[in-house]
This record gives sequence, C-alpha cells and structure tokens, in this order.
Amino acid sequence: MTQNTTYSPDLVTEPRQSVDFLGRLRHMAGWHTLAPPLVFFAMLLVVGIFNSNYLGPLGISIATASAAPIMLVALGQSMVLNIGSIDLSNAAISLFGAILLALALPPMGVGALIGVLLLLTVIGAINGAILAYTHVPSFALTLGTLGILQTAALVTSGSETIYVTENRELVTSLYNTKMLSIPLTFWLGVIVAVAYWVLLRLTVIGQTMTAIGKNESGALLSALPTKRAKIVAFAISGFTGGLAGLVIVSQAGSASASGLGSALLLPGIAAALVGGTSISGGLTNPLNIIFGALTVAFVPIAIQAIGFSAQAQSLVYGVFIIVVVALTTTRTRGLVIK
Repeated sequence: MTQNTTYSPDLVTEPRQSVDFLGRLRHMAGWHTLAPPLVFFAMLLVVGIFNSNYLGPLGISIATASAAPIMLVALGQSMVLNIGSIDLSNAAISLFGAILLALALPPMGVGALIGVLLLLTVIGAINGAILAYTHVPSFALTLGTLGILQTAALVTSGSETIYVTENRELVTSLYNTKMLSIPLTFWLGVIVAVAYWVLLRLTVIGQTMTAIGKNESGALLSALPTKRAKIVAFAISGFTGGLAGLVIVSQAGSASASGLGSALLLPGIAAALVGGTSISGGLTNPLNIIFGALTVAFVPIAIQAIGFSAQAQSLVYGVFIIVVVALTTTRTRGLVIK
C-alpha cells in the first residue's frame, strides 16, 4: 500500500525566499563595502573602553607603522586575488627587496630605490607571464617562486643582518617623519590604495582584471586582453611588494632574511580578505584594504587591552581573524583560485 504525499511548495520556497531576501538585503546594504571600516571602528571602540591609552598618539603611531608593510603586501595581493589567482610570493618579494635595498643603498643612493623596484616589478611580471601563457595554477607557481626568493634572500644576505650605513636618511625619513602622529610609510600605503582604486575603476586594464575574476570565459569571448591583464596584476604585486620592502628598511634601518617582514604573507592575505576582497576573484576595493591592514595590525593591541594572557593571544588572534574574514568576505560564487 502506497501512501500519497502532498507536495507543498511553501515548505520549500519559504526558507529559500528568506535566504534570497537576506542576500538581497546584504547586497543592497553594500555589506562588503561597509564591513571593513565598521569592524575596524568597532575594535577601536572596544580598545577605547578597556584601555584608552592605546589610542593615544604613541599607540596610533605604533599601530599604523605596523600596518604599513601589511597594507602594501595586502594591496598587491588584492590585485592578484581580483583576477581569481593568488600570489604566495609577494611577501618574499618584499623581504628580498629589503635586503637588496639595504645592500645597494649605500653605494647607489636613489638609484638603488629605482633599480630594486624595477627588478621586483619584473619578477612579478614573469610570474604573471608564466601564469598567462602556461596556465600553471597560481598557487603552485607562486609557491615555487616563494621558495626561490627565500633562498635568494638567504644567499644575498649571507644569513646576516644587513645594516644601512650610508644614505640611510633617504629611507628612514619616511618612518621618522609623521603627519597627525602617523608615519609617512603609512601615508605611502594610502596613496597607493587610492592609485589602485583609480586603476581598477577608471582604466580598461583595471576593468579587464575585474572581468577576469568575475568570468574569465566571458572576458575571453569579449576579446579583452586577459593575458596582458594577468601580467599587469602580478607586476603590480611585485612592485607593491618592493614598496613594502622599502618600508621595512625605513623602519628597521636594516634587513635580514629572518627579521622585520619575514612573516608578512599571512597578515597580508588576512588584511586583503578582511578588507572585503573576494577569495574567488572579481571583487576588491583597495580603499578598504587600508581598514583591513589596520584591523590586522590592531588585533594584538586589542587583545592586550582586553587583558588576555600572552599564552592565549595567538589563539584569540586566529579566532578573531577567522570571524572577521567570515563577516567581510563576499561568497556569492563557488569558484576556485586559478
């Protein structure tokens, strides 16, 4: 004996309608745009409540100085994530660039800055060209480049700290000079963020990058210069990594393979995601990367202000980053990183 069941569309459509409504509401509210600054200012509020001393001029100066190299690495990373790829080597590019700059600055002066930035841009462009013409997955490609650059940094530095002796003021002035208690290294990152926002919104090559991240097949069918856009995206990542290397040397007055900047990869990726960049491509706002970098830099300060023990800080840091990324990252498409 079979039992007849009555199909009720309401049982199926009601939950779906609720999800669709929430999705539309989230899209209309521009959550991915509003979330990064809201999360950052909420964290500032918490820090101010528990210990307002951290928000004084000295605390702001320390936090923004820490955020500067993270921001630059994240900005480069966001440009690559925007095309649906990832660059695991851009933090290593920063460290390698810092070492080259520390070595070349005494004999070459300003020429060292130009030469190092040009070299690192070329390294990034080579990554992009290999990706564009061989279709090697960016994860595997840049993981290999990461290993090469880490070895190059060790060999070039002789596993020692390279101190800048001559022409030191050319770079340290960026860190020592402050506007509104914030070092120029941070303002450099802000200028770069504005420039990249203009590039993505107002130029053909920038719009092509976004089109690749949204739908690469559609971009190809539209005869967009996809190969060129990929090369440019990775070249930008290399160039911005070079600027992060400059910031590292300006803050420390030295560079080493295990010193300041040796652990920028994960904070850089986290800052890009906290800044609202989609992991699947096609969505990034360089201006929000500023708030993403500040959030990542302020997390240890917030943890200390709230009063967590030193043993618990790493755990809290990890949980916080996961929660914030979940809140700020748009996940509208199930694409994989190319």
